[in-house]
Amino acid sequence: MPVISVRIPQLGEGLQEALLVDFLKQPGDTVKRDEPIYTMETDKATTDVESPYDGTIVEWLVETGSVLEIGTEIAKMEVAEGVKEMPAGHGPAETAPAEPAKAKSSATTSSSAVRSGDVAIPPRTRRYLKKHDLLDSAQLIPAAGSKLMPADVDAWLATSGGSPDSDQFELVPLPKSQIVLNYRLKRGVTEAIPVTVGNRIGWSTVHAARQTVKADGGTATGFAMACWAVVQALKSHDRFRSTLSADGKSFQKFHDVNLGVAVALPGDEMVTAVVRGADKMSQSQFFAAYAAQVTEARNGEDQADASTTITVSNIGKAGMRFGIPAIVSPAVATLAFGEVYPVPVQRGDSFDFEPAIEATLCFDHRVANGVGAANFMNAIKAGIEEFVLE
Repeated sequence: MPVISVRIPQLGEGLQEALLVDFLKQPGDTVKRDEPIYTMETDKATTDVESPYDGTIVEWLVETGSVLEIGTEIAKMEVAEGVKEMPAGHGPAETAPAEPAKAKSSATTSSSAVRSGDVAIPPRTRRYLKKHDLLDSAQLIPAAGSKLMPADVDAWLATSGGSPDSDQFELVPLPKSQIVLNYRLKRGVTEAIPVTVGNRIGWSTVHAARQTVKADGGTATGFAMACWAVVQALKSHDRFRSTLSADGKSFQKFHDVNLGVAVALPGDEMVTAVVRGADKMSQSQFFAAYAAQVTEARNGEDQADASTTITVSNIGKAGMRFGIPAIVSPAVATLAFGEVYPVPVQRGDSFDFEPAIEATLCFDHRVANGVGAANFMNAIKAGIEEFVLE
């Protein structure tokens, strides 16, 4: 029986790439045409993609967590005799580009060349660059005209050997977690209208609760207690557990609070842990779930999905008092808690010092307005300043 390619279809008008989230079927599974077989995340939605054929999955050719171009070959499937590969994305299976015209001499090229960062890169050249593993070096290659062509690539390979000057820099591949984060950050910048609000929050009650927990042999941290206050505030501020629909005309309001927590990894990497259904938990259940999900995330597993509408970041752990966070799509807001520091509090004719933190919320103005964000932040402030162990 023939084995043919499965390619990522066009998932939305003008869409160039998407993030592979999960495989719904495994090699050896028999599937029907139009049966969901994998999940992709785009700038519009998270979508289960259907099989274009009846058949058996032979192998997956890419890894989850990869950002892939539309039309990429993602799998091989065994199908019935006579079944032809369907065009997908930007067209059918790629063929090698025609032999490029003879390259101009390096002297001619250098006299009229423009940096490729200033010119267009046609799809044929992009495939050619990808074939030679040069996509990351495209900006280094001079172009003889208004478009970067395969002949320009050949000329550059002939004169430079395809290697930039190693005395100046080296190309270091990004870890997969950073590629995923960059994809979501790009979505946040492209789609969201970011606005930031901040507030100082007293930390005395949390500090006292933390000392009690430590004395009893517990492990719940002050940051986990602050996250508990965020969960309670989210119960009554539904804009921050919502996302905007693709057409921008309605909200997708999630019933549960799936709280995202930014987790730093060695090598300056970051993933998101998610405490799902946090609003349905008791305080002790939340602290246990928080610890379990953070531990899982430290193994490199990013847990965010479309229902993770807000992420909380502990920048205070890195010694930062204040910072303006970025919105990491699919979240519509990121809340940063700074380090604990002493603030003067007047007591009659003198001053005492009490612990406090700075909290900064960056949110998508399309989802919430300034007053709503301020009310949400005030609810978090009250929850932290009035925190009580249960």
